[in-house]
Amino acid sequence: MLTQQQITDAADRLYQAEKKHEQIKALSMSFSMDMDDAYAIQKAWIDSRLRDGEKIIGYKIGLTSRTMQVAMNIDTPDYGVLTDAMLFPNQSKLKAADYLDPRIESEFAFVMKKRLFGDNVSIQEVMDATDYVQPALELISARSRRVDPETGYTRNVCDTIADNAANAGIICGGEKVAPEDIDLKWAGSLLYLNDEIEDSGMGAAVMGHPAHGIRWVCKRFAPHGIALEPGQVILSGSFTRPVPVKAGDRVFADYGKSGSIEVDFV
Repeated sequence: MLTQQQITDAADRLYQAEKKHEQIKALSMSFSMDMDDAYAIQKAWIDSRLRDGEKIIGYKIGLTSRTMQVAMNIDTPDYGVLTDAMLFPNQSKLKAADYLDPRIESEFAFVMKKRLFGDNVSIQEVMDATDYVQPALELISARSRRVDPETGYTRNVCDTIADNAANAGIICGGEKVAPEDIDLKWAGSLLYLNDEIEDSGMGAAVMGHPAHGIRWVCKRFAPHGIALEPGQVILSGSFTRPVPVKAGDRVFADYGKSGSIEVDFV
């Protein structure tokens, strides 16, 4: 277990990395930490952003696909926190230099209409508590280096969790669809980079159904008395690989009948 001072110091490193747009070494190169430590660092970092005036608008769930879990050598998802400063409109122009090793993933955002709490909520309860589902792109970033250039050390899942599960932003677009009007297992997108398809995927890649991601985070929060609240945005997990982006790139995500999302990096 890390001391409170170590947690504070680690969170400040991530906070300063984002402010200065300079990556730091993976925290696990300096600290021996477990997932509880990693989430404590994440919370301390988010608390710093809240002191800056940001407000929590929801959560992101990551590492939900079997492919990503195998790549990270884990068998459980993770989560990060979304604030209002991380929410961008469709057809945004984002400055690539503001993000560290930025990448884009396709997923669905659930917007809640009812409070959802418990360690064993069902898919139907998730859907009943959802106001609408909307296409979303997650902008991910790495405040700590994925691979250390000097030693070749690769950051681990605890580094990623501490780094707010690698979240930097969310771009929502397309149609706001009532949950009963979409078969999320069979819904998905084609993800284009500069007019070429980079990846595609379907909702079933997210633990069999995107609502399973919402169920998981409810179970994770329940022992702490935390619920998902009306109006919150929950990213349910990606069904495409993270696609690297840079200045000059244009991303287009085609969700078929659910519409599309565009974002340009400048």
